[in-house]
Amino acid sequence: MTRMQSGARERPWTKASALVVALLVASPATVADVVVIPAAKDNTLYESRTGGLSNGSGQRLFAGRTGSGGLRRGLVEFDISGNVPAGSIISGATLTLNLIMTTSGPQTVSLHRVLADWGEGPSDAPGGEGIGTSSTPGDATWIHTFFDTDFWSNAGGDFVAVPGSSGSVAGEGLYSWGPEVGMTADVQGWLDDSGGNHGWILIGNEAFLPTAKAFASKEHPVPTLHPTLTVEFLIVTDDEDEDGDEDEDEDPDDEFGP
Repeated sequence: MTRMQSGARERPWTKASALVVALLVASPATVADVVVIPAAKDNTLYESRTGGLSNGSGQRLFAGRTGSGGLRRGLVEFDISGNVPAGSIISGATLTLNLIMTTSGPQTVSLHRVLADWGEGPSDAPGGEGIGTSSTPGDATWIHTFFDTDFWSNAGGDFVAVPGSSGSVAGEGLYSWGPEVGMTADVQGWLDDSGGNHGWILIGNEAFLPTAKAFASKEHPVPTLHPTLTVEFLIVTDDEDEDGDEDEDEDPDDEFGP
């Protein structure tokens, strides 16, 4: 049986929350809608001093530490501006991943907003994919944003320290993160500035081993297991008639008619 585990935690009231409420109050009219967006790209960063390992076209995304001690960090990005109308107010965002392989008990996996663009090449690791394979041109690696010409500022990826969401991941099945204020703010930012959309990095338990978790990537042969982002949003309309404005064809001085 497929299980759904929420990664949501209570977060304090923020300026982002206040802004959404203020916009709703000030807006003449809003229309609520929701869209489920498939992953645009994904990859795994395999700890490697040389950046020689990747898995751009593999079927799995990894997060955590392997039994041999190597770190794994998953990357996933969604096309927000291509699926949500410009100017919309994001009211919620939920990431759904399918855990398809694990050798450990419950572990915390967190989402952190990525700060630099990255790539996925044709590399495709064999077997369980946990050891990765040779990086190919355009792959994100432990030290490269795009192998082998562009680099992260920090080995292991550039991302914000505070997670947008965190949740416990145990056995195989369906898991979700959100909706939370941090994730909602990330998606709103990506809608408003698509050039800053570099997705999230999945950070697992890196303090112990083995803790690695493997999720289905967008290349997995079963489409229903692919990563998805469910975005709830409000479309702001500018209907002057709903505001009580007079029809411009009417004579404002003729209050009672002929």
